[in-house]
Amino acid sequence: MVMKVCCHSNMVMKVWACSSSLQSFFPLIRDSNRSLDIFDEKIHPLTREKVPEDYYSVDPEHKLIYRFVRTLFSSAQLTAECAIVTLVYLERLLTYAEMDICPCNWKRIVLGAILLASKVWDDQAVWNVDYCQILKDITVEDMNEMERHFLELLQFNINVPASVYAKYYFDLRSLADDNNLNFPLEPLDNQRATKLEAISRLCEDRYKDLGKVTIRRSLSADNLVGVRTTHAVLS
Repeated sequence: MVMKVCCHSNMVMKVWACSSSLQSFFPLIRDSNRSLDIFDEKIHPLTREKVPEDYYSVDPEHKLIYRFVRTLFSSAQLTAECAIVTLVYLERLLTYAEMDICPCNWKRIVLGAILLASKVWDDQAVWNVDYCQILKDITVEDMNEMERHFLELLQFNINVPASVYAKYYFDLRSLADDNNLNFPLEPLDNQRATKLEAISRLCEDRYKDLGKVTIRRSLSADNLVGVRTTHAVLS
């Protein structure tokens, strides 16, 4: 019971720090909204609710970002470490694709980053269809297509060296310290660092192989047979 409470506390704190870091990606003065249609929520809505006309101009509050990220992490039972890998992929996407994170695309970009991070890091894999049970108005075809674009924009670079993980970890811990909050998660030990690097390299190789033979078909990490064997079923 104590272990469950501790793990939950780690997850909540890491999601808080992750959402705070995400908010920092929104520029104080926006002079551009570089995005792609696949991430535009008006073109590919996550819910049946009508997207407001000013959806592209109003930055989300921190509590909205936190609520969205926490819902995904809690429902999919993701680990606290997965939040760090999520940030790695998200910032890598913005850099590689020369995109801006903005009100019209942040939810789908975050969803795509969490989707990949959960498959690379978490022992209990959560597949695309499982996220459709969390976000009930999105189709698995849309999830697969978004994931394919995300991977291509990352140039299939999903490797996370221990040094990169450590940088993001200490950045988040500094953010928590600046807000006088306890940051309970410990840095990666050697065993976990080796595991992260090995799994992310394996997934990257598998993604690249799949990309060569599925150029005109939907590419999804759900096809990575042998990398993950446990299929999480969410009620």
